[in-house]
Amino acid sequence: MITRYSRKEMSQIWTGEAKYREWLRVEIAVCEAWVKYGSIPPKALNVIKKRAKVDVDGINELEKTLKHDVLAFLTSLSEKVGKDSRYIHLGLTSSDILDTSFAIQLREAASILVEDIKKLMAVIKKKAFKYKKTPMIGRTHGMHAEPTTLGLVFSLWYDEMKRNLERMIRAKDIVSVGKVSGAVGTFANVPPEVEEHACSLLELKPARISTQIVQRDIHAEYFLTLSIIATSIEKIATKIRHFQVTEVQELEEPFTEGQKGSSAMPHKRNPILSENLCGLSRLVRSYAFSSLENIPLWHERDISHSSVERVIGPDATILLDFMLDRLKYVIESLQIYPENMEKNLSLTRGLIFSQKVLLKLVEKGVSREKAYEITQENAMKSWNKKLNFKELILNDKGVRKHLSIGEIEDCFNVYNDLKNIDHIFERVFS
Repeated sequence: MITRYSRKEMSQIWTGEAKYREWLRVEIAVCEAWVKYGSIPPKALNVIKKRAKVDVDGINELEKTLKHDVLAFLTSLSEKVGKDSRYIHLGLTSSDILDTSFAIQLREAASILVEDIKKLMAVIKKKAFKYKKTPMIGRTHGMHAEPTTLGLVFSLWYDEMKRNLERMIRAKDIVSVGKVSGAVGTFANVPPEVEEHACSLLELKPARISTQIVQRDIHAEYFLTLSIIATSIEKIATKIRHFQVTEVQELEEPFTEGQKGSSAMPHKRNPILSENLCGLSRLVRSYAFSSLENIPLWHERDISHSSVERVIGPDATILLDFMLDRLKYVIESLQIYPENMEKNLSLTRGLIFSQKVLLKLVEKGVSREKAYEITQENAMKSWNKKLNFKELILNDKGVRKHLSIGEIEDCFNVYNDLKNIDHIFERVFS
């Protein structure tokens, strides 16, 4: 199925006119199914197709009196179609229309989000290969650990977005479920064949079983997928924020000409785009929680889920569309400072190579416990007295008894830590 919307049109999926247009689309699909099974004359279907038009203002005016949006919609259609309008909504309940059209809207939104993710992945992949072997310090617990590369940072983001793409495609399929089974899902006034045919025309799967509504665990899975993607965005944005910290300054968000960072401090260049993404992810996660709350409804249905979905449907999809596009812009426009990465690699005076020394001693026959003790003693001396770790190792008689100068020098070669980068890239991008 080809989506009928582009990324810039995400919000158009959720306008009042678009909603009523999908309702009409569902009603006509059901009428076509009834024609196939002989309950509506083909001539009446032609009249309905020709005359039925969405009149948003008219529907809204009618709703003021009727206090029921679907009845206002049907009344408006009746005024335009005439006597053949008696065939519209034949055997149906409101939720047959509401839930089936909601599935279409969520599916259309998912199509846009899938394309958003693909575009973001393309940008990340380009950066990954450009900086594949650009060394930088890896951090655990916020502390310097061992060398990695900027390319690996981007590759990790790419791989996570790849999983998110798979999740979004799966969520699109899962939520593409319609129902035309009547007031409590028993097909009392409409046969299952009509549901199957109508759903086929709408490119939806008929619910295997429903009450008056499609069960909301289906929708919750969709919104949970959106929240996972939003949280992945927050994870990336949080890392960019740390990279931009003054004391780190390895990456920086774009700062455009004429931009101001602070009303008080003219020097400020704040990571506001990434901070904004972190904040918005909280909203998307809150919508996922609301979707979970919609699962336990009373008996065959109540209406408590309806008001929630009128908010979270448009808000969550529009927000995530915006977030994916913003993150693409941020990554595409990142200022990257390899010279600062090199400086930060040296910040701990060689301590980041301590494991290499440890393992080399073990390789030479020293017990792991003894090798750890020797290496840690020199590491703590380097840390506490701000001395060069390599020089301490070179001057340690216990170490020199086992390792030559060449072997020690080799332990401090950053590129030895990066020898398997190509293998990792093959795994991620093959």
